[in-house]
Amino acid sequence: MAAARWLRAGGCCRRRLLSSASSSAPSGGGRAAERGEPQDSAGPAFRPPAHSRSDWIGPPDPHSHLRPVIFHAPPEESALERRLREARQEAQDSNQRFWARHNRAFRQEKEEFIYSRLKAKGLEMRDESGQKATLNAEEMADFYKDFLNRNLKKHLQYNRDWYKRNFRITFLMGQVALSRALRWLRWRKKNVEQ
Repeated sequence: MAAARWLRAGGCCRRRLLSSASSSAPSGGGRAAERGEPQDSAGPAFRPPAHSRSDWIGPPDPHSHLRPVIFHAPPEESALERRLREARQEAQDSNQRFWARHNRAFRQEKEEFIYSRLKAKGLEMRDESGQKATLNAEEMADFYKDFLNRNLKKHLQYNRDWYKRNFRITFLMGQVALSRALRWLRWRKKNVEQ
Protein backbone atom coordinates (compact mmCIF):
# COMPACT_ATOMS: atom_id res chain seq x y z
CA MET A 1 0.00 0.00 0.00
CA ALA A 2 2.78 2.44 0.94
CA ALA A 3 4.65 1.55 -2.26
CA ALA A 4 1.56 2.34 -4.36
CA ARG A 5 1.22 5.74 -2.70
CA TRP A 6 4.93 6.39 -3.30
CA LEU A 7 4.55 5.52 -6.98
CA ARG A 8 1.55 7.83 -7.40
CA ALA A 9 3.39 10.63 -5.61
CA GLY A 10 6.11 10.75 -8.26
CA GLY A 11 8.33 7.80 -7.51
CA CYS A 12 9.30 5.26 -10.12
CA CYS A 13 6.69 3.78 -12.35
CA ARG A 14 6.73 0.29 -13.75
CA ARG A 15 6.76 -0.25 -17.49
CA ARG A 16 5.13 -3.47 -18.60
CA LEU A 17 5.70 -3.28 -22.35
CA LEU A 18 8.99 -2.97 -24.15
CA SER A 19 9.22 -0.05 -26.53
CA SER A 20 11.71 1.47 -28.91
CA ALA A 21 14.85 2.99 -27.49
CA SER A 22 14.03 6.62 -27.96
CA SER A 23 13.68 6.84 -24.23
CA SER A 24 16.45 8.17 -22.04
CA ALA A 25 18.84 6.61 -19.64
CA PRO A 26 21.17 7.65 -16.94
CA SER A 27 24.75 8.15 -17.81
CA GLY A 28 27.38 7.64 -15.19
CA GLY A 29 29.63 10.47 -14.21
CA GLY A 30 32.10 8.82 -11.86
CA ARG A 31 35.43 9.97 -13.27
CA ALA A 32 34.12 13.39 -14.28
CA ALA A 33 32.96 13.92 -10.70
CA GLU A 34 36.34 12.79 -9.33
CA ARG A 35 38.09 15.39 -11.50
CA GLY A 36 35.63 18.09 -10.45
CA GLU A 37 34.16 18.38 -13.96
CA PRO A 38 30.46 18.93 -14.46
CA GLN A 39 28.56 15.74 -15.05
CA ASP A 40 26.05 15.21 -17.83
CA SER A 41 23.78 13.40 -15.39
CA ALA A 42 24.01 12.12 -11.86
CA GLY A 43 22.45 8.79 -12.81
CA PRO A 44 19.31 7.30 -11.40
CA ALA A 45 18.62 7.79 -7.74
CA PHE A 46 16.10 4.97 -7.85
CA ARG A 47 16.47 1.22 -8.01
CA PRO A 48 13.72 -1.27 -8.78
CA PRO A 49 13.19 -4.07 -6.28
CA ALA A 50 15.33 -7.17 -6.83
CA HIS A 51 12.26 -9.33 -7.57
CA SER A 52 11.08 -7.05 -10.40
CA ARG A 53 10.58 -8.59 -13.84
CA SER A 54 9.82 -5.35 -15.71
CA ASP A 55 11.58 -2.29 -17.02
CA TRP A 56 11.35 0.66 -14.63
CA ILE A 57 10.98 4.32 -15.57
CA GLY A 58 12.24 6.89 -13.10
CA PRO A 59 11.50 10.54 -12.48
CA PRO A 60 12.84 13.07 -15.02
CA ASP A 61 16.55 13.76 -14.88
CA PRO A 62 17.16 17.35 -13.68
CA HIS A 63 19.69 18.05 -16.47
CA SER A 64 18.31 16.34 -19.56
CA HIS A 65 14.64 16.34 -18.50
CA LEU A 66 14.40 12.77 -19.85
CA ARG A 67 13.04 9.93 -17.75
CA PRO A 68 15.73 7.29 -17.13
CA VAL A 69 14.83 3.65 -17.68
CA ILE A 70 16.38 0.67 -15.94
CA PHE A 71 16.00 -2.29 -18.27
CA HIS A 72 15.19 -5.66 -16.78
CA ALA A 73 17.74 -8.40 -17.55
CA PRO A 74 16.01 -11.77 -17.12
CA PRO A 75 18.17 -14.65 -15.85
CA GLU A 76 17.40 -16.74 -18.96
CA GLU A 77 18.24 -13.87 -21.34
CA SER A 78 19.65 -15.08 -24.68
CA ALA A 79 22.64 -13.47 -26.38
CA LEU A 80 20.30 -11.80 -28.89
CA GLU A 81 18.05 -10.44 -26.13
CA ARG A 82 21.15 -9.14 -24.33
CA ARG A 83 22.26 -7.35 -27.51
CA LEU A 84 18.82 -5.73 -27.77
CA ARG A 85 18.86 -4.61 -24.13
CA GLU A 86 22.39 -3.21 -24.48
CA ALA A 87 21.46 -1.38 -27.70
CA ARG A 88 18.48 0.19 -25.97
CA GLN A 89 20.65 1.18 -23.01
CA GLU A 90 23.29 2.69 -25.29
CA ALA A 91 20.64 4.72 -27.15
CA GLN A 92 19.24 5.89 -23.86
CA ASP A 93 22.66 6.91 -22.55
CA SER A 94 23.40 8.80 -25.76
CA ASN A 95 20.08 10.68 -25.56
CA GLN A 96 20.74 11.52 -21.93
CA ARG A 97 24.21 12.92 -22.67
CA PHE A 98 23.09 14.96 -25.68
CA TRP A 99 20.11 16.59 -23.99
CA ALA A 100 21.97 17.28 -20.74
CA ARG A 101 24.72 19.09 -22.69
CA HIS A 102 22.20 20.86 -24.92
CA ASN A 103 20.07 22.08 -22.01
CA ARG A 104 23.12 23.26 -20.07
CA ALA A 105 24.39 25.24 -23.08
CA PHE A 106 20.90 26.67 -23.68
CA ARG A 107 20.53 27.90 -20.09
CA GLN A 108 24.01 29.39 -20.02
CA GLU A 109 23.69 31.17 -23.35
CA LYS A 110 20.22 32.43 -22.46
CA GLU A 111 21.49 33.96 -19.21
CA GLU A 112 24.41 35.58 -21.05
CA PHE A 113 22.06 36.97 -23.71
CA ILE A 114 19.67 38.42 -21.13
CA TYR A 115 22.57 39.91 -19.17
CA SER A 116 24.10 41.52 -22.25
CA ARG A 117 20.78 42.99 -23.42
CA LEU A 118 19.94 44.35 -19.98
CA LYS A 119 23.46 45.80 -19.64
CA ALA A 120 23.10 47.48 -23.07
CA LYS A 121 19.86 49.08 -21.81
CA GLY A 122 21.60 50.19 -18.62
CA LEU A 123 19.51 47.88 -16.43
CA GLU A 124 20.52 45.47 -13.69
CA MET A 125 19.64 41.75 -13.50
CA ARG A 126 17.21 42.57 -10.65
CA ASP A 127 14.90 45.56 -10.41
CA GLU A 128 14.28 47.75 -7.33
CA SER A 129 11.80 45.28 -5.83
CA GLY A 130 14.28 42.37 -6.16
CA GLN A 131 12.44 40.71 -9.03
CA LYS A 132 14.55 39.20 -11.79
CA ALA A 133 14.48 41.47 -14.85
CA THR A 134 13.26 39.94 -18.09
CA LEU A 135 13.20 40.80 -21.77
CA ASN A 136 10.14 41.03 -23.97
CA ALA A 137 9.05 38.23 -26.32
CA GLU A 138 10.52 39.84 -29.46
CA GLU A 139 13.96 40.13 -27.88
CA MET A 140 13.85 36.53 -26.65
CA ALA A 141 12.71 35.37 -30.11
CA ASP A 142 16.00 36.78 -31.46
CA PHE A 143 17.91 34.62 -28.99
CA TYR A 144 15.90 31.46 -29.75
CA LYS A 145 16.32 31.88 -33.51
CA ASP A 146 20.05 32.51 -33.18
CA PHE A 147 20.52 29.57 -30.79
CA LEU A 148 18.72 27.16 -33.10
CA ASN A 149 20.67 28.37 -36.14
CA ARG A 150 24.01 27.93 -34.35
CA ASN A 151 23.07 24.43 -33.22
CA LEU A 152 21.49 23.22 -36.46
CA LYS A 153 24.39 20.90 -37.38
CA LYS A 154 24.39 19.34 -33.91
CA HIS A 155 20.65 18.64 -34.16
CA LEU A 156 20.96 17.18 -37.65
CA GLN A 157 23.76 14.87 -36.47
CA TYR A 158 21.74 13.90 -33.39
CA ASN A 159 18.72 13.06 -35.57
CA ARG A 160 20.83 10.92 -37.93
CA ASP A 161 22.34 9.03 -34.98
CA TRP A 162 18.91 8.65 -33.37
CA TYR A 163 17.44 7.09 -36.53
CA LYS A 164 20.41 4.73 -36.92
CA ARG A 165 20.10 3.54 -33.33
CA ASN A 166 16.35 3.06 -33.58
CA PHE A 167 16.56 1.15 -36.87
CA ARG A 168 19.14 -1.14 -35.27
CA ILE A 169 16.92 -1.61 -32.23
CA THR A 170 13.86 -2.28 -34.38
CA PHE A 171 15.80 -4.87 -36.36
CA LEU A 172 16.97 -6.56 -33.14
CA MET A 173 13.41 -6.49 -31.76
CA GLY A 174 12.23 -8.29 -34.89
CA GLN A 175 14.96 -10.90 -34.50
CA VAL A 176 14.07 -11.41 -30.83
CA ALA A 177 10.36 -11.75 -31.65
CA LEU A 178 11.11 -14.29 -34.39
CA SER A 179 13.45 -16.23 -32.09
CA ARG A 180 10.80 -16.35 -29.33
CA ALA A 181 8.12 -17.45 -31.81
CA LEU A 182 10.33 -20.26 -33.13
CA ARG A 183 11.19 -21.33 -29.59
CA TRP A 184 7.49 -21.42 -28.68
CA LEU A 185 6.64 -23.43 -31.83
CA ARG A 186 9.38 -25.97 -31.03
CA TRP A 187 8.11 -26.25 -27.45
CA ARG A 188 4.52 -26.70 -28.64
CA LYS A 189 5.48 -29.32 -31.22
CA LYS A 190 7.45 -31.21 -28.57
CA ASN A 191 4.48 -31.14 -26.15
CA VAL A 192 1.98 -32.19 -28.81
CA GLU A 193 4.12 -35.20 -29.74
CA GLN A 194 4.26 -36.40 -26.13
